Amino acid sequence: MIEPATNVKRSNLLPSGAIQQVLAFGALIVLVVVFSLASPNFLQFNNIVGILLATAVNGILALGVTFVIITGGIDLSIGTVMTFAAVMTGVFITNWGLPVWLGVLGGVLSGAAAGLVNGLVIAKLHIPPFIATLGMLNVAKGLALVIAELRPIYFNDDPAFNQIAMGSLLGMIVPGFEIPNAVLILFGLAFVASLILGRTVLGRYTYALGSNEEAARLSGVNVAVWKIAVYTLTGAFSGLAGVVIASRINSAQPALGQGYELDAIAAAVIGGTSLSGGKGTILGTIIGAFIISILTNGLRILSVPQEWQTVITGAIVVLAVYLDLVRRKR
Repeated sequence: MIEPATNVKRSNLLPSGAIQQVLAFGALIVLVVVFSLASPNFLQFNNIVGILLATAVNGILALGVTFVIITGGIDLSIGTVMTFAAVMTGVFITNWGLPVWLGVLGGVLSGAAAGLVNGLVIAKLHIPPFIATLGMLNVAKGLALVIAELRPIYFNDDPAFNQIAMGSLLGMIVPGFEIPNAVLILFGLAFVASLILGRTVLGRYTYALGSNEEAARLSGVNVAVWKIAVYTLTGAFSGLAGVVIASRINSAQPALGQGYELDAIAAAVIGGTSLSGGKGTILGTIIGAFIISILTNGLRILSVPQEWQTVITGAIVVLAVYLDLVRRKR
């Protein structure tokens, strides 16, 4: 009589979220193998570096939006907030002549300010996250264009800024291993985000809000304050992504950004973050970000038309959401 119960417990040792992470990692390996066999150019060092570099910005955005999705919310503004932060960084460094470190700090704080506004509108005015962040998407887009006066802001006068993303600290330590700093920034931020989500009060309340917001409220949690904190943190990650992308292309492009939010949300969902809230990990999000980048890169190498790349990516996102629904029912 005891043996069946023991078997049931053993079958539940691996959480459903971990199973989806394993599946996502397996899908990542399959993509690498398939594209490697399909094209000898896929595993070339320059192409691998290109994949890592392409993952950096989307990965940073995905890290931030993971927190919001775990709470059961959504943030559609991260792409244009990233652009707004990049423009503000350009204003501080190029137009105002501030030191690079101060301009970078200003760009990150600009993103955090946009996230703070999102959080206040959602938590205090009780506007649904979809509508609130959709409004911020247009506000940030418009502000970026107005502040930049519809023109790119270039950082040519300060070559040190370009080194933030495109320099290679690893290349200085290990000659020939020229991995851009943007990749190191991504993994560093992933480590920080993992600590926040797994080791801090903010992380615990992030999961609590997504699992059962009303229960958290009845337990004495100040739901509004912590929700504002989560959206502010997401805005800060968008600001960091803005600094990285501006450094990568050595300019702040005010028309850039819209559409990035879709890839970031897709990365989080593919990595196991539930759109219903309460579940998600940073490791899963990083895996999802690499799946998006490798899929895009591989299809481009195989000369698949851009429109079909979009169709395939969208289909994969729908599949990931369906698997999440199946998992939650079980």
